Amino acid sequence: MKFRTPAILVPVLFVLLAGALACASASKNSTSSSTTAASVTKSLTTHPAFGTCPDSAFPDLSSTSAGAGYAAPKVTVTCTDTEVIVTSNDMISYEFVKKTPHSLGEQNFTWKIPLKPTKATALTGIENRLGTLGFSITGLAIYGPTEGPSPLDSAYGDPYSNGLLDICGGHAGPTSDYHLHTVTYTESACNFVSSQLIGFAIDGFPIYNSVICLDAGCTQTTLAKSGYTKTGDSKSYVWKAYAFSGGTDPGTLDACNGRTEADGTYAYHLTPTQFPYIIGCLVGTATTQTGNAAAPMPQMQGQQGPPGPQGPPRS
Repeated sequence: MKFRTPAILVPVLFVLLAGALACASASKNSTSSSTTAASVTKSLTTHPAFGTCPDSAFPDLSSTSAGAGYAAPKVTVTCTDTEVIVTSNDMISYEFVKKTPHSLGEQNFTWKIPLKPTKATALTGIENRLGTLGFSITGLAIYGPTEGPSPLDSAYGDPYSNGLLDICGGHAGPTSDYHLHTVTYTESACNFVSSQLIGFAIDGFPIYNSVICLDAGCTQTTLAKSGYTKTGDSKSYVWKAYAFSGGTDPGTLDACNGRTEADGTYAYHLTPTQFPYIIGCLVGTATTQTGNAAAPMPQMQGQQGPPGPQGPPRS
């Protein structure tokens, strides 16, 4: 069995550049800094080869914590010939800032995904799906771009545009569980410093940062752009506020917020400030999780109002 290995430290200049690239994807119309030097690009786009155990991409966070009194993150990665198994206590590696009424506490998550994912015959929608759609290499649950059914004035609204997320793109839920709705900074503040890999969706396909390689050698790059266009108010029912329009720009992602890479493999890409942020639908078959990793997101405490139509439970 393989276990995670410590992340390689990188120069401060690289850290700042990686963060700048991630933040630059906020503007769909921006064309500046669309390419980077090949030497820098290769550092930015390092990730495990398809079908190999990704344990080396998970950073060592044992010396970090969310602050005084909080447990350090604990993440382990093991692989079989067909499966990747990740366990996590779901603790963050940066200062906890309360953005919801809820506290931060340890969880007991185990995620299992295929080592060699394949595309399904049909896409799986995630509209108003409340619960885990993936996990980060820092051991945190990844949710979709939707909040729950209450309060009514922002039911199923956008937690990013509604100001409910911390600097790294997450917050705590009703069971003290921390989860990400986006990843705002892919640099040292949030401990994504060693790889282009941000995490994995529950169908097994990887989630990369905003850097897209336009050729197999990654000598030319561009920044990922969402293919969704805003058509309404995203305060409530965010999925009705956006429509997928696509685009011809090589950086524009598909409806699932992913693309076929230059090497022929598929991956989702991060669009930190552009809906749907991480995942717009699932291209593969979502694996069935068990235990705490299979629980749906409960209604926020202290919020009133009858529940609306629930999405399918986390799977």
